[in-house]
Amino acid sequence: METDNILSQSISSAADKSAYDAACKRLLANKIILAWIMKSCLEEFRYTNEDSTINEGTVTFDIRFHALAPGSHETIRLIINIEAQNNFYPGYPLIKRGIYYCSRMISSQYGLEFVKSHFEKIKKVYSIWICSSPPLYRQNTINRYCFQEEKLVGDVSEPKENYDLLTVIIICLGSPNGQRYNGILKLLEVLLSSSRKAEEKKKILQEDFHIEMTYSLESEVWRMCNLSEGIERTAVAKGLEQGLEQGLEQGTLKAIRSIMASLNLTKEEAMSALRIPDNEREKYLELLHQDDSMEM
Repeated sequence: METDNILSQSISSAADKSAYDAACKRLLANKIILAWIMKSCLEEFRYTNEDSTINEGTVTFDIRFHALAPGSHETIRLIINIEAQNNFYPGYPLIKRGIYYCSRMISSQYGLEFVKSHFEKIKKVYSIWICSSPPLYRQNTINRYCFQEEKLVGDVSEPKENYDLLTVIIICLGSPNGQRYNGILKLLEVLLSSSRKAEEKKKILQEDFHIEMTYSLESEVWRMCNLSEGIERTAVAKGLEQGLEQGLEQGTLKAIRSIMASLNLTKEEAMSALRIPDNEREKYLELLHQDDSMEM
């Protein structure tokens, strides 16, 4: 049945997308990839090398780990959330969703990082958004949004660590032919590309970024490429099916109109003459009505 086909396609499409999203997240949570993101976007790690960025390599949905603050022996703890986002305009500004995520990560620390009124123990949170298909004017850009002190009256300052607790970073990937296509922007575009083959990705990661292809990283690259190809094949097949259906509809509409004009029949009589199934006649009546409205 047609309904079963549509439902089956929807379920398969959702499953493919879910698997692809999970593969993206596993790639981004790989220790060396995460270290590149931190070094490129987090001011706390700007002057570190990728190998020393992460002290503990445990990564989950909300990436939590201990890290040694550069230039000191103080162990700081950051809570980082990384999201791969395809649609830059999902119906709301991404920056607001990022702020919401940060707010939740701060409030969720109660009972874990601090209790009662020990707010001095609140840890800084980051929400990092990687947009793979941003509009042209946002391509190959990285924007950071954070709290800053503004002196309205007088000249006193609060220690930055007391208010610098929330940062949203939006990374917008772009075309390899565009400006600023280098560093972390190139690395992430290669890693998340749906058009590059796994071998090409591995070659660029190794030669341009000196990233050793461990078994786990290589397997995730292969898995995401395979999922990407599967989604592409499904989309092509679906597009062909829709095209055939639309072509059949247009041909049927022309046949109805031709018989109506040649034999002076009504729409219903023409559809009966063409033996159009009863359950499809309402659809063609609506399409004929739309065509008539456009011609008026």
